[in-house]
Amino acid sequence: MLKRMAVVGAVLVAFAGTSQAARWELDKAHSSVGFTVRHLVIAKVNGSFGDFTADIEFDKDNLEQGSVKMTVQVASVDTDDEKRDEHLRSPDFFDAATYPTMVFTSKKVHDVSGDEFKITGDLTIRDVTKEVTFDVEFNGVIDDPWGNTKAAFTATTAINRQDFNVKWNKTLDAGGVLVGDEVKITIELELGMVK
Repeated sequence: MLKRMAVVGAVLVAFAGTSQAARWELDKAHSSVGFTVRHLVIAKVNGSFGDFTADIEFDKDNLEQGSVKMTVQVASVDTDDEKRDEHLRSPDFFDAATYPTMVFTSKKVHDVSGDEFKITGDLTIRDVTKEVTFDVEFNGVIDDPWGNTKAAFTATTAINRQDFNVKWNKTLDAGGVLVGDEVKITIELELGMVK
């Protein structure tokens, strides 16, 4: 009897140490990577990146076990102005020819409170890697009309572009600078469970 209980206990311990996080694939048609930055101090310019991938694991009942690695192709930047987009791809900003990707790799999920939590990880832009934290909202899980299980998240953060060697600017005669240093990032992800 004692031997049987020991075996059962060992099995339970083994399962307790096994991650139950499911793998999910990006539904790119319903996802976006956007940013907002100040222009001329008083205005805001919005942009997005059209080419990105995400490798994500999570368990909706244990969000702390989740992980994400997201890669963005910086040449896909789009601010609805081709001349400005070319400037953003240039060495003045992203230098897309030398540093073609931005990468975020999570290190921990923490401060979970209901459907809200934080993800801290390493963000690499150009030749700089720094730790950043995203505020994330888990928007739920649902089955679509074709029998696929879908999940969605909204993640936001703000970074100082100067910290990542994205330094170009011009001083205005009236004071201030042409382009703000703070960049607000908003990521909307819709995912499909890998069967």
